Amino acid sequence: MAENVQYTEDNIRSLDWKEHIRMRPGMYIGKLGDGSSPDDGIYILLKEVLDNCIDEFVMGAGKTIEIVIREQEVSVRDYGRGIPLGKVVDVVSKMNTGGKYDSRAFKKSVGLNGVGTKAVNALSSSFKVESNRDNQTKSATFEAGNLIEETTPIESSKRKGTKVSFTPDNSIFKNFRYRTEYIVKMIKNYVYLNPGLTIDFNGEKYYSENGLKDLLEDLVNETDLLYPIIHLRGNDIEVALTHSRTQYSEEYHSFVNGQNTTQGGTHLAAFREGLVKTIREFFGKNYDASDIRKSVIAAVSIKVMEPVFESQTKTKLGSTEMGEKMPTVRSYINDFLGTQLDNYLHKNPETAEKIQRKIMQAEKERKELSGIRKLARDRAKKASLHNKKLRDCRVHLGDLKKDRRLDSTIFITEGDSASGSITKSRDVNTQAVFSLRGKPLNTYGMTKKIVYENEEFNLLQAALNIEDSLADLRYNNIVIATDADVDGMHIRLLLITFFLQFFPELIKEGHLYILQTPLYRVRDKKQTFYCYSEEERINAISALKGKEEITRFKGLGEISPDEFKHFIGEDIRLDPIMLDKSTTIEELLQFYMGKNTQDRQEFIINNLKVELDLAEPAN
Repeated sequence: MAENVQYTEDNIRSLDWKEHIRMRPGMYIGKLGDGSSPDDGIYILLKEVLDNCIDEFVMGAGKTIEIVIREQEVSVRDYGRGIPLGKVVDVVSKMNTGGKYDSRAFKKSVGLNGVGTKAVNALSSSFKVESNRDNQTKSATFEAGNLIEETTPIESSKRKGTKVSFTPDNSIFKNFRYRTEYIVKMIKNYVYLNPGLTIDFNGEKYYSENGLKDLLEDLVNETDLLYPIIHLRGNDIEVALTHSRTQYSEEYHSFVNGQNTTQGGTHLAAFREGLVKTIREFFGKNYDASDIRKSVIAAVSIKVMEPVFESQTKTKLGSTEMGEKMPTVRSYINDFLGTQLDNYLHKNPETAEKIQRKIMQAEKERKELSGIRKLARDRAKKASLHNKKLRDCRVHLGDLKKDRRLDSTIFITEGDSASGSITKSRDVNTQAVFSLRGKPLNTYGMTKKIVYENEEFNLLQAALNIEDSLADLRYNNIVIATDADVDGMHIRLLLITFFLQFFPELIKEGHLYILQTPLYRVRDKKQTFYCYSEEERINAISALKGKEEITRFKGLGEISPDEFKHFIGEDIRLDPIMLDKSTTIEELLQFYMGKNTQDRQEFIINNLKVELDLAEPAN
């Protein structure tokens, strides 16, 4: 029996607002992270501040937002109405306080629970808010949520608006850094959703005139468009869609009140349903839903009165109603597509014809693959039963349809020893391991048929649950974990080729990473340093003053499980795989995996010299 523990009034305690946020940050901003993932906490902090600026713009106050990020310090300035001076402290430090509870002021706002800037304040080592309005200025300064200084209003000639500056707390967000690519993507989404808004980021201005049409044009290379982007606008809804010439699966970008709902929700489900229904009715044929949606790339944005999200980070819409005395989200989106998309197709018969040909091609391919797909699914189910390839995490066991958590991760590794080390070291609640057998096949130039015929790829596809769409992706982070040698690099390249060839949206949406593991361990009797580069090794030797023991790690399997915990736990280092729109996926694959031996050889030689120069120790 468990030991009898006293339970008295002394066991009961109340936390103030900032203590609770700092003790349970995940409740407020999702995961923490170090900035290597677009949904890491430091980006959520920035988003929470930006959301308030966007709400000002939506209300017709201020057309410009200025963002400055220097190292770890962030500054955001809008030119809206400014916080009422008597409430400057309260709105950033008193829970359930804000202007958005008054629906007259903020009808279709993103932030409705009065938490956002309080979380930023509590999770920042320094935080300052300044409000300018009525020809006066007032500011307040905090440290870890504690008020340090509050000024009285003074006369000022500054333009009206609010400025928030903060530095995320290093004791909470360890070894973090902001990645410009993720911030730019966030900013672009804001301007696409708010035509007429200008966001200045470190001196570079972002602006959009065509909304979601601009978003798709920025994401998809023009040569990959099957037909010109269909762009539809209505009251509280905007849609842009096209089909890719080469992409196999569906790709969606959904938004609610300006919030990027990366995990979809009721509005995305309604859009997918409405698209199928409208296409079927237009052509008068009961096409299979998967054939209609195959290769579709679409963006949908709606505005909802007092939206209900399924978490504080607002990544999935739970609302079923557009607002009081308004239709349901489902019927609203279905009716919009049924009218506007149908009208567009009647007015643009060339586009309609291309869509129909694409559907018929998808139908033909599906029927050709139907037998092999069934066999492949049966094999995947049997493999899952015997747990031969996948060591799943508890958050997913037994539930393929379960919503993925932001911190759910699958490591793809090669060999029994490496898989064993990671399996023994992992957090069994959120981290899964998929074990490869030998080097994967080079899939460049192959058709989707190979995914079902090849056991490794078939089981990997089943483990990720991405056969037709990312909607049911089971892991938020897909991490390639291979040795830092030539063979390991080759396996990385082959896996990246597989994802680029058949599931590029996984990379576009920021789900694919490379695990960085240390090259060296440098230690003495008191200290141990894990070094990921020659520079770190030299610094560690210098810190230990010549009394060190140096170990060169040759492979993942040689690292003990106890040590491996350091590399896949709080201090995990991940390098995201990102795509540059200036190069098409086909061009990328052709260069690295095609038969251009001479060009690739020259590239390797030139870049190898750069790497060697960088690794050369300073005299």
